Formats: sequence, structure tokens, C-alpha cells
Amino acid sequence: MQVFVRGLAAAVALMSMAPLAAKAEATPDPHAILADVGKIVSSNGIDEAKAVEIGGIRQWITVRGRDRRNPILLVIHGGPAAPDLPNRYLFEAPWTDYFTVVEWDQRGSGKTFALNDPAKVAPTMDEARMVQDAEDLTAYLRATYGKTKIFALGHSWGTIVGLHLAERRPDWLYAYIGVGQIIDMRAGEAIGYDFVLNAARKAGDAQAIKELTAIAPYPEANGAVPLEKIGVERKWSVHFGGLTHGRQSYDYWEDAEKISPDYSAADFKAIDAGSAFSLPKLLPEMVATDFTKLTTLHCPLLIFAGRYDYTTPNAPVVRWYERLSAPSKHLVWFENSAHMMYAEEPGRVLVHLVQDALPIAAAAGDVAPGGDAP
Repeated sequence: MQVFVRGLAAAVALMSMAPLAAKAEATPDPHAILADVGKIVSSNGIDEAKAVEIGGIRQWITVRGRDRRNPILLVIHGGPAAPDLPNRYLFEAPWTDYFTVVEWDQRGSGKTFALNDPAKVAPTMDEARMVQDAEDLTAYLRATYGKTKIFALGHSWGTIVGLHLAERRPDWLYAYIGVGQIIDMRAGEAIGYDFVLNAARKAGDAQAIKELTAIAPYPEANGAVPLEKIGVERKWSVHFGGLTHGRQSYDYWEDAEKISPDYSAADFKAIDAGSAFSLPKLLPEMVATDFTKLTTLHCPLLIFAGRYDYTTPNAPVVRWYERLSAPSKHLVWFENSAHMMYAEEPGRVLVHLVQDALPIAAAAGDVAPGGDAP
């Protein structure tokens, strides 16, 4: 029936357009096409994109879900200053069947960077302010959308912000979900460096070996990881699959951004400018991250770990997880992933959000009828 209907529609369209046959067909705009396909049109849905006042500046969020009765899932992106919004069209749509998904361009990042005077924002660029932003945004979401609790999902750098939020406001969260969790960054950096140097030696890559040995010791003896050194380590880690398993480049993800329905050319410039602005300010605190003394969490915990992740290596996370006490906890291994699980195993991310996270909200009666988790 679907093929018949589509064929009939095509035939009618051709007949109606016959007089215009000589007219050149306009080139479709992929941005507009993807925006239209991704539009939330369900009667009780929500599809908002707006700037909100958080922490004294305007910060950009999108709020999207097919039923506003579903629980809110706040996505706290990585980087620093690497927003997920430009690529959300690749993975987010199925999430919106079960959650109201909030994408947030953090302070100094993407659209939020473009909305504000960098000179005003610069003195506020520290970890404590970023965590307070997450808390303030959570309070805004609870009040604006009538929710007692939400889910917070952090990725990479966002796991630092997200885990601090879970420490401070466990009563506001159904659960905290760490994707590519950072627990002890210095320990992780040492593991990642050993991986990439060994990979370079195994491959016989003389240039990689030369550049990597030149930054030793890594981290430095005092624990520091200078910006120029982490740049070299990440360059070769990406090449040897420590970011995306089986890929030597990040181009596939950045190329996908170019047809984003959410980002303009000016917004893409803001990503680069925001990264250059944010990373030098936040990196020292990021490198000093150490949650190993956090032994109790007062909200449920989910950890999504890529088996081949050498951007935020798993060993420190597993050691911490095994000692942690929480109302409930669950570690999920993604066997075909490194650090980019949304891209590498998007179906399994969805499955585990629905199977492992959603029941926590369902138990509280906060899932739309017909959307109950299995």
C-alpha cells in the first residue's frame, strides 16, 4: 500500500508539473529537509529552541520530545565547548519517543558563546561556575516543565559537570548517566598515552613515535598536561582509534555537522571560537579531576563505557565504580565503541536508555501512558 500511495502521488505530481518541465529543478536544501523531517508534530509534543538566562548570561537550549509527560533528559556535552546540538539529528530522534531531550550549549560553547560578550564571560570560565550553571538549568527545567526530577547525562568533559551535579542535587535526579566518564583524569591520560605510543610502535609509524616521545613525560612530573601536549596525544589517539573504534579521523562527525538543521555557518564559526576561548581556561581544572574519594552517591548511577575508549580510559572508572555505593548502579559495556558511542552504537545507546534508565522514572509514574519501559 505504501508503494502504491507513493507511486500515485508521484504520478499526480508529474502531471501537475508538466507545464513547468522546462524549468530547472531547485537544489534541495539538506538543512531544511532535515529540519522538517525532525520536527516534533505530535499533539502533546514539545519542540523549542531558545536562549534562557542562566548564571547571568544567555544560554542556548533546545527542548524536544513527542510527549511532554515523559521525563526530561538533560544532555551535558563534552569538549569543553564541543556541543552535541549540531549532530543531534543523527541519534536523538528515537530518544524523543521516551524522553523530553534537552540539548544545552554550555557557557563558552557554540550558540551560547555567540550570544554573549566574551570579555564579560571570560572571568566566569571555571569548573565551579559550569557546575552551578548545570544546577541552575536543572532548577529551570523542573520549574518550567513541572518536573520533580530529571535525568542528567554527561559525556566526556560533561561527566565532570554531571557527576558534580549528582553529588550536589541527587534529590533532583532520577539518575545520573555517565558516558565516557572521567574519574581520575591524570591516571586516564597516562593510560591513553601508553596505548597510543604502543599503537604507533606496533604500526611502525615513525612520525607518530617521534611526536609522542617528544612530549614525554606525559602527564608531566607535577601532573600537568599542557595544552600543546594534549593536542599531540589526541591527534594520534584519534588516528589509532582511541576516539572512534576503527576510524583514523574525526572528519565523519565534523562533516555531518555541515548539514545540521540546528546550526548555521555563523554558529559553526562560534564552535571553533568557543573552543579556543574555553579550553585553555578549563583544561587545568579538568586535568586535576579526581573523584576517587567519592565513595557514595545518593542517586542511581548508570555508566556507559566504550570497550576501546582511550580518550577517557575505563580502568580508573571501573575501579571507582566497584567501590561506589549508590541506591542502584549499572555499568554497560559497548563492545564496538571507543569514546563516540552516540555515533558508534546508537541503537544500543537507545536500548539502554530505555531498558536501564526509563524504568526509574516509570516507577515514579513519570512516563507517558503507552511509553512504559519494558
